[in-house]
Amino acid sequence: MGLHRRRNRPRRRATSRRLPWRDFSRMPLAEMSYVKSFSGADDGCCRLIVGMQRPPEELMRSAQRFQREGDGYLDGPAMVRLRRAAAKSFKEQIEFGVPNASAEMTLRTLAAQLRAKKVRVKLFLRHQLYAKLYLVERTDPVTPLVGFVGSSNLTFSGLQGQGDLNVDVVDQDATLKLQAWFEDRWNDPQSFDISQELAELIETSWVSEKLVKPYHVYLKMAFHLSQDAREGSREFTVPPDLLTILLPFQVEAVALAARYLQRRKGVLLGDVVGLGKTLIATAVARIFQLVENSNTLVLCPPKLVEMWQWYFGQYRVSGAVLSFGRVIEQLPHLPRYTLVIIDESHNLRNREGQRYAAVRDYILRNDSRVMLLTATYNGPRNSDSEQGSDGVDCPYENCLHVNLQSPGRTRTPQRGEEPDAARCGV
Repeated sequence: MGLHRRRNRPRRRATSRRLPWRDFSRMPLAEMSYVKSFSGADDGCCRLIVGMQRPPEELMRSAQRFQREGDGYLDGPAMVRLRRAAAKSFKEQIEFGVPNASAEMTLRTLAAQLRAKKVRVKLFLRHQLYAKLYLVERTDPVTPLVGFVGSSNLTFSGLQGQGDLNVDVVDQDATLKLQAWFEDRWNDPQSFDISQELAELIETSWVSEKLVKPYHVYLKMAFHLSQDAREGSREFTVPPDLLTILLPFQVEAVALAARYLQRRKGVLLGDVVGLGKTLIATAVARIFQLVENSNTLVLCPPKLVEMWQWYFGQYRVSGAVLSFGRVIEQLPHLPRYTLVIIDESHNLRNREGQRYAAVRDYILRNDSRVMLLTATYNGPRNSDSEQGSDGVDCPYENCLHVNLQSPGRTRTPQRGEEPDAARCGV
């Protein structure tokens, strides 16, 4: 990448392989006010070349293929994808960290300088650019051009506290050659000006000066809260023999529960009696069996053992069923099951009990996914049962509740929180 800074003819250029834009938010305003004095003309601006450090593998193969075939030409779609990938990376870096007033002011100043063309940024796409070069033009009659070459990236850590090594180049013949190297890449046909795109990314990020309507904030929250529900329905397909039996809201619950199990390894499926939690759990177990060749262990009260065995046989689920009364004796000796379903899981509300300890040790020892089923949310509140909204303590901290009546409405229970009396959705 290249940076060009000028004031009364002093100029600075720099090239490096990566640019953490969040570092600009830590730059002193005094430094940025130096750029403020620039005219914004071609001979009065900072110039920065950004080289794609690690383009996506597919695009890199494409780039290398074109390089072998000719002069490194990339077709239009490949260029667009690379520019989008770079923009996405910049946006993530801008939004990283905790917002503060200093970062807000600095990023707004940077956006204004980009708009005024006092800072110009180009994205170099011909090939990966690993070089680190800093060039400074100044009014000194002896050394009007100074270069710095070494290992330092254009970051605070790279320039100050990372142990990098750099050397200054003051010989004017050598610095002119470095300047020519910079200009060749700046003027390369596959070097694209992205200054205005970066300014737009900053202006539409959290530092935007435009006030956001509360309704739009609500829509964004709803969008992110429902993301798992939307993606789950796309990622997981219910087997045809179960799809004809499940009701639409049950199909949604199956997809959402499968999504949570895949991402978080734990989910609680809960609502009032009669909404088909057993069938939904069976469908989830069948999905993981088809997708990952997994097996399932069901832990349940003795009166439900026969029912679960029937469901496993009817819907061809590979696994075993064990009653709560036998977990202390038999669970430590069972082989690994990748999915553990605990029916009427409120029976395990006592974390000090031997039964709970046996179940928890088995799950953690085998790194199993956990699916909790319950219709009892308001278990007794005492020193032994403050584990969550239904008195159940999932071994995984990110276990989420799925509300069957509104499968897209979920939340992570907070310890000691009083739940909704009817269901465990938000």
